[in-house]
Amino acid sequence: MSQQGSILIAKLLRIHGQVQGVGYRESMRREAERLHLYGWVRNRRDGTVEALVCGEANQVERIVEWVKQGPRFATVDRVEISEAEITTSGRFEIVFTE
Repeated sequence: MSQQGSILIAKLLRIHGQVQGVGYRESMRREAERLHLYGWVRNRRDGTVEALVCGEANQVERIVEWVKQGPRFATVDRVEISEAEITTSGRFEIVFTE
């Protein structure tokens, strides 16, 4: 739980579609910081983008809705969402491709 008593959760997201080469990771990093979330985002060799988002439940749900649209030039076909363990990092960062 956070200091305000809000429930903290984590989600692992796999975003499919035209999501590489369109500024998706940087746009997501900015949106996650705006929502005070932490975790990471990365490209995957299969052409998807993967992200771990952690924070207050309502803010995580907001970014889940955001990833379904993505930035201006992205085309999101589908998003796979699964539960994940909360990380201890206090920031959201772009990490190396897997």
